[in-house]
Amino acid sequence: MTVPRVPPITFAHRGAMARERENTLPAFELALRLGASGLESDAWVTSDGVVVLDHDGVVGPRFGRRPIAQVPRAELPAHVPSLAELYAACGTDFELSLDVKDPAAFEPVVAAVRAGGEPGRTWLCHPSLPVVTRWRGLASDVRLVDSTRVSRLQDGVRGRARTLADRGIDAVNLHWLDWTPIYVRLFHEVGVHAFGWDAQSRSSIDRLLATGVDAVYGNHVDRLVAAVARLG
Repeated sequence: MTVPRVPPITFAHRGAMARERENTLPAFELALRLGASGLESDAWVTSDGVVVLDHDGVVGPRFGRRPIAQVPRAELPAHVPSLAELYAACGTDFELSLDVKDPAAFEPVVAAVRAGGEPGRTWLCHPSLPVVTRWRGLASDVRLVDSTRVSRLQDGVRGRARTLADRGIDAVNLHWLDWTPIYVRLFHEVGVHAFGWDAQSRSSIDRLLATGVDAVYGNHVDRLVAAVARLG
């Protein structure tokens, strides 16, 4: 049985992107100053092995876009931070959620987290359950998250909860509209955390938090923090 996180984690989606350029050090720093307890980004690995934070994983002009995996760190735009630079600027006293969209980047990301961060407070996410399951066999110290939608669960909510528990996956991340108190309870009963993403308006954040989820992702840090405060 998982005890709900109180207060729930407030993940600043790509930093305080409603006020600063997304996925930049100023956005991450501002998010923490505004009271976010977690940061969210996407992690990629450059051609020379540096873990960096960017949403799309491609850089360059419109007709000359290149995957970050094909670009050395020194040739990336100046606003793209490395994970090591995030730790240097912000420390490690926060939860960190990273979408690792390229499965090949998993091991370098874990190595960078171990070198400068807190593996036990790092949540690595992917939309493929087989991929996340394989990751569990590669690293036991980081947290793993199954990012999906209820409509994609061929095994149903109860079945997915049991599967994640059996495979040692720490959390499931669903769109805020998918969550109900019953669904949260089904995951908590087997020891899996419940995360909700894309909660942007005050009403959507309040509705999501009322289900008892353990974390909420949003672009508006001030709204997230205020909503958690309203929980008491």
